[in-house]
Amino acid sequence: MKRKTLLVAVALVFLTRPPLAVPREQGGTPAATRAPVVTEADREEITRAIHDSIGWALTKDRARLESILAHDEDLFMFQPGGDQTIVGWDQFAKQFDVWMDPRFKATHFEVRDLRLNFARSGEVSWFSAILDDCGEWDGQPGCWKNTRWTGVFEKRNGRWIIVQMHFSFAAARGGESAEASGTP
Repeated sequence: MKRKTLLVAVALVFLTRPPLAVPREQGGTPAATRAPVVTEADREEITRAIHDSIGWALTKDRARLESILAHDEDLFMFQPGGDQTIVGWDQFAKQFDVWMDPRFKATHFEVRDLRLNFARSGEVSWFSAILDDCGEWDGQPGCWKNTRWTGVFEKRNGRWIIVQMHFSFAAARGGESAEASGTP
């Protein structure tokens, strides 16, 4: 009987006690339950930037690509084949010599199965997709087909910019990629 009385007393203490304080941000909304402020315009801006980060090459709109990438050491890209890790804007910008060369011509791209997510803060977004990216070098066709593509955006000064991208191919049996052809 003493044990039951003790359990009831302990239960009453916890049931009648006020809840623990939840940290509040400006406006009094509990920080843990506040949804990120992500608008349809944010989703549209990021989706357009994802497409333009590849599609810019069709018209060689270098200014568009430059406007959607981080111009600092946060920029990171991993691409299949050899030593294809790019760290920082300066290293990335060297690629323009190839892309702006008249011998390079982008011919087609397609983004499929795009998934877009946002961090609770509303300041970071990440995506995944399947990409086909095709072009020619000096008349010789080349293509990345069924490329796995992921990336991260960060909202800076009210704009979404790409800070990270990773491209990879599924391995065919025997461990070799069957998806890349040529050198666009």
